[in-house]
Order: sequence, then structure tokens, then C-alpha cells
Amino acid sequence: MAWDVIVVGAGPGGLACAITAASGGARVLVLEKAGDVGGALPYSGGHLSAGGFSAQRARGIDDDPERHYADIVRINRGTGRADLTRLSLAEQPAVLEWLFEAGFSAAPSTPRIVYGHEPYTVPRTVHAATMPGGPAVLAALRRLLAPHAASGLVEVRCGTAVAGLLVEDGAVVGVTGEDGREWRAPAVVLATGGFGFAPELFAELEGAPLVTSAAPTSTGDGLLMARRAGAGLQGTGRYLPTFGGLPPQDDGDPRVDWLHRPQLVAQERPPWEIYVDRKGRRWIAEDDPSIDRKERALTRIEQMTFWMVFDAAALRESRPMVHGWSPAELADACGRRRGLHRAATLPELAAVAGISGDGLSAQVRRYNEAVARGVDEEFGRRHLPAPIAEPPFYAIENHPVTLITFAGVDVDERSRVRRADGRVMPGLYAVGEVIGSAAVNGNAFCSGMCLTPALAFGRLVGRALAASVLEPEAEPA
Repeated sequence: MAWDVIVVGAGPGGLACAITAASGGARVLVLEKAGDVGGALPYSGGHLSAGGFSAQRARGIDDDPERHYADIVRINRGTGRADLTRLSLAEQPAVLEWLFEAGFSAAPSTPRIVYGHEPYTVPRTVHAATMPGGPAVLAALRRLLAPHAASGLVEVRCGTAVAGLLVEDGAVVGVTGEDGREWRAPAVVLATGGFGFAPELFAELEGAPLVTSAAPTSTGDGLLMARRAGAGLQGTGRYLPTFGGLPPQDDGDPRVDWLHRPQLVAQERPPWEIYVDRKGRRWIAEDDPSIDRKERALTRIEQMTFWMVFDAAALRESRPMVHGWSPAELADACGRRRGLHRAATLPELAAVAGISGDGLSAQVRRYNEAVARGVDEEFGRRHLPAPIAEPPFYAIENHPVTLITFAGVDVDERSRVRRADGRVMPGLYAVGEVIGSAAVNGNAFCSGMCLTPALAFGRLVGRALAASVLEPEAEPA
């Protein structure tokens, strides 16, 4: 069959593009290296956001894309791309209605304000009635895809890895498979996701240790093949980690343990512990309500690694320090689970945890003096419940967690891939995390602004490519 569009990657952006292009009459081939469609959706919480959609109106929430944009600029300090952000936000309400019509059911508690990162001023985030929500979004996309697959307008080939782009006379005209097979079409859309499961590429582009929640298929394939063809990059230098997770149990596996994650949101658990770096020094007010400030401060310490240090009284009196473990279970895991340590004295704790003993002892002494005075002059911490004095003492190692990758393939406002010199690469488009999350998030995390923009740009490109099929003289947008 002669294809009008080849989509590489069957995640949310790729599926949205294929469904929308087929809805406009285009013939679409989707190539996916995994055994099934979905991309990162099976690993996603499925948070979606928009300004001015039906679920907001039903609750009397007054909102629109312009106010959504103002919130994003406040959170990311204007570090995203205004053109792409505005384009996505204008489409996002329609994305949500599209999913609702396809049977996606939002939790009754939503839209809501999410406090895991810097919050919006207006409730505009939704997720599925059952979490995680990524599979629920995928179920809706499967329903939208089914009639087009049945009609033959969309063919999805899973287990088919793409190795490179076919370039002739400076234009992309198709792709090649790992087995050397070629597929040709006048438009190729890269929707291969990020590189949060590619330690070497991650170290090169983000310059940080990798503890990740990304899908195992997020190995940067689209970015690498686009770079080999001469594409430029955007979003470098914008990396921001999620604030803290246990180190992986296996050195060879970078995946974060979400089941057992430290509870670091001050609004949900006022801290009894202190955070120290490798030298035993505090570096932030542990009760700071802004996760954004904590994440930015984390980027300035060695290896972005810190330890929660506390005593037996804190373990007994605080709310659970780690999700999924009672105090007794946490204590039992010390010395058995990587990153969890217990000792009779602070110097012994420092030795087993890999922290400076002198530094930790001096820091705990200063902290205890602040507790006695009721004033933390070093960092302005207000919650000072008790000194760290009752043995045994504990240390929980925390690493920066990668939720998304910020760098990606450079595109123009029509999602056309650009070369390093800024010139458009004819025939090549990119949507989703392959363009880098910094495009719309900037140097920040904005709620619902990973999954929803992937769907939004997929729809925008799909519509434009379908229009070019109907009007061959028109240049695809």
C-alpha cells in the first residue's frame, strides 16, 4: 500500500496523530518497536490539564487557555517556548473532550490542583477514576483507533523497530527498519518518546545521574535518528529532577521504586528529619512548602543525592516516612534494602551511609541547638518538633528521579523538524516527548503538561497532514 504518513512510535502522540490523520482520510502506517501500543502510558499517572473544558464548567470553575498560559509562565519563569505552549494550550480543551467522548472517565475529585509540583492557581488537572490513569487514556485511544484499523486507513505494526530515516535530496521520504526493510511516505512523524531509559544519552544531554520512572522503550531512538540526519536540539540545560526517590535495588536497573517512595511533601507530612548532602550539610528548609524550590536546590548539590537523617523518636512519632512501609517495616529494611541505614551513633550512621561523619555530627548539633532555641537561623525552617537525639539513628538515601526528559528534537511552530542551522527538514515532523518536555514546561514541571501536549500536537499534525492529502498543492502545516 502507498502510505500518506508514517508514524514512528505508538505512544499518545503517535496514536493521536494517526487517528486524527485517518479521520481526515490519510492512509497511515504506525511502526512500534514494542509488542503493543501505548508507549509510556502503562507507566504514566495519566494527568491531563486544560483551561476551559466541560468538567471545569460543571464545577463552576472559570478558566481559559490564556489563564493556563499565565500560570505556566509563572511556574517556569518564562523558560518554555511561547509559540509551542500557546499552540498546545489552545488545543488541550478539545483533547479532553475528545477523550471524554471516547469513554475516558475522570475521577469525581477532579479537576483539582495537584501539589506534587508547583501548583496552578486554578483546578484544571484531571486523571482517571482509578489510578494510574495512563492505561485509562490508552483504553480511550484504542477505542478511537479501532474503526480506522478496521477500515485499513491505519495499519499498526508492533515489534517493528525503526533504525533510521530515508533522506533523498535533503528531504525525508521514509524510514528503514533494523532488518533493512524500507517504508516510504511523503511525511514521517517521530513520536518515539524521550530518553529516560538510556543512561549514556541521558548523561550526555542532561548531565545527571539516572533514576527513572520512564518506560523501558524510552531509549531516545527518534532523537538519535533525527540527529544523524542533521536535526538540531532544543531544551538542553533545562533538566529538573523530581524531588527524591530511593536508589534502585539493582545497579543495572535505573528504575525508581514508586511503591516505596519517601514522603517529602511538607503539606502531607511535616518533616521530623533533616536533609543532608554527602558532606553532612543541610541545604534547604525541610518544611519548605514549595517542591519547585526544593527541586531547584537539589540540582546544586553533589550528584543531586541527599539523605533524610532522623532518630528513633522521629520514626515513632512522624507520619510514615516512606510510602508502603510502617515504621517497623522501614526499620527492618535498614541494612537489607539499598539506601536504608541504621546505626547506634551518628558517626556509625555516617560511615555506613557514605556521609562525612564530622560534617553530620556538626550539622545535627547545630540543628538540635536550633530546636532548643525554636529558631532555625540557617534556613528558616519553622517545623522544629524535636532534636535528633534518640538512638538508633537512621539515614534514607534519596536520588533525583527522572519523570520526563527535557531536551529533544528542535521543531518549528508547525512541528516540522529543524536542522541545527534552523532550516526545516522537509517531510519530517516530531510530536510528544521526543521534542523535549522543556518545549512547553520550560525548566519546570507543570501539571498535565507532558501527556496533554503530546496528544494536542499529535492531533494538530494529524489534521494538517490529512489536509495536505486532500489538497496536494497545500504545504503540510
